[in-house]
Amino acid sequence: MAAGRGEAYSLDNPALESIGVRITRWRDDYVELELPLAANMLNRSRVVHGGTICTLLDAATGYAGLYSAPGEDPRHAVTLSLTSNFLSNGTGGLLTAKGMVDRRGRSIFFSRAEVWLDGELLVATGVATMKYLK
Repeated sequence: MAAGRGEAYSLDNPALESIGVRITRWRDDYVELELPLAANMLNRSRVVHGGTICTLLDAATGYAGLYSAPGEDPRHAVTLSLTSNFLSNGTGGLLTAKGMVDRRGRSIFFSRAEVWLDGELLVATGVATMKYLK
């Protein structure tokens, strides 16, 4: 059973945890991640750095295919390809990434994600091919 909004999910990912990413919704084939923005996440133009956005796209496309119910073994995957499309830029307080699985095979899955700034501005989209690890 998937938990509702506000319940804690474990990222089990030191890189994402170190920058403040958290999972806010997670179920089969879907995830929402949030990242509060900090000054060190801006580029020299003082807008959100593309690397920060790509990190969220990668995480959302991956975690969308990794949900496992409580008591089940956790799933793991690696990124085979990630295509990012930057649509807008800006500053704000919170990035939200929404990831969805489009198609799943035995060892590969295909997913997509959107990154929103303050829930109002769509800043990027991405598509990915992921490979499950055994």
